[in-house]
Amino acid sequence: MPPPETPIDRRRFWRIVGSGAAFQGGAAAVDSATVVASIVHLLTGSVFAVGFASAALRLGWLLPQLVVGYLAERAERRMPFYVFGAYGRATCAALIALLLWLGNEWSGAVLATGFLVLWVAYAFVSGVVAVPYNDIVGRSILPAARSRLLAWRFFIGGLLALGIAAVLRLTLDVLPTLNAYALIFALGAALMLISSTFFVSAGEPPVPNGAPGPRSRQSVGAFLRGGRDTLRDDARFRQFLYAQWFGGTALMALPFYVVAATGQGIGAAAVGTLLGAQTAGSLLSNAAWGWLGDRAGKLRLLQAVAIVRMAPPLLVLFLLATGAGVWAFAALFFVIGAMMNGTTIGYLGYLMEISPDDRRPAYSAYFNTLVSPAALLPLLGAALISLASIEAVFVAAAGGAVMQLVLLNRIANRDRRSA
Repeated sequence: MPPPETPIDRRRFWRIVGSGAAFQGGAAAVDSATVVASIVHLLTGSVFAVGFASAALRLGWLLPQLVVGYLAERAERRMPFYVFGAYGRATCAALIALLLWLGNEWSGAVLATGFLVLWVAYAFVSGVVAVPYNDIVGRSILPAARSRLLAWRFFIGGLLALGIAAVLRLTLDVLPTLNAYALIFALGAALMLISSTFFVSAGEPPVPNGAPGPRSRQSVGAFLRGGRDTLRDDARFRQFLYAQWFGGTALMALPFYVVAATGQGIGAAAVGTLLGAQTAGSLLSNAAWGWLGDRAGKLRLLQAVAIVRMAPPLLVLFLLATGAGVWAFAALFFVIGAMMNGTTIGYLGYLMEISPDDRRPAYSAYFNTLVSPAALLPLLGAALISLASIEAVFVAAAGGAVMQLVLLNRIANRDRRSA
């Protein structure tokens, strides 16, 4: 997988890879589907709290992007936005580590409240990163190399994440639970700090034409109307948005797989095993997703991922019915890791592909703001568990995956007709 040919592009390629890989390791340490879901359930015993933590992360990632997208289009440089968000989220992760380390003598309510407050802060500060990151990477990396970049990022980052999983398993065996989680969040914060420094060192290429375009001087109202016009006039943008809403339905079950494992008698010490299996699935799927995205196209990649997305909810229903143990759930999390990795590579690649070069910050802002209501679906998942059963949320997730595949197929058919 060769990087771009010029020395400057090679340097940027590998520094962005290094940044993404370090963040991938750091993100594993604060993974919402395993680490955070486990500790929130441990602190509160509430599926609604687990759903809230997952929803807050996704909503915090998406909602700031409209404001950041507007401001970024007016700015000559987008890197300052990245610096604020990237170093800010590392700081929040470090504060969570400190809270957990000092929290052994605190009441459960105080500790849980403090954790969730800092987690929400982490989520919303992280949301500042998305627009400048997508724009800078889009201007730095040629389209033909973007899937390879993401694949290298997730491959190297997956190795780091496997190390994080091993440390988590070891520390949960030898340290008090809260101290073990504190250590993992501290490692996550350190890796995020390294990630931020790598990305900043890669530099930022000039914006198109070397200066802000005419749209950068538009009013807030004009910027918002631009989002309405994009939704109305850009059919690929609109259909991709609808597909992502159903993708959110499929992913609303994500924080509850750990809850399902807990219900089968799998204890907190096994979270490291589940995280390791999830990371291995992500790592081993990289080559396939990167090859498929670059050779067959980002849309074909998204279609393949949508098919894989049907597997976890159906598999967990089987495991719950048969009373399976930790290694069967590890296999489930292996599939989840592969699915999530393909989702990220396909989503980022396709959004970059359909975004005009001079409007990429705005397109990222519009898209991620419009898809943000789907971030609340884990709360609906918690309600389904409370009103019916945990199986109900997995049935709904499987239905969402089917509908997403239907919509992606419609996009593909439309593209073929217009070709």
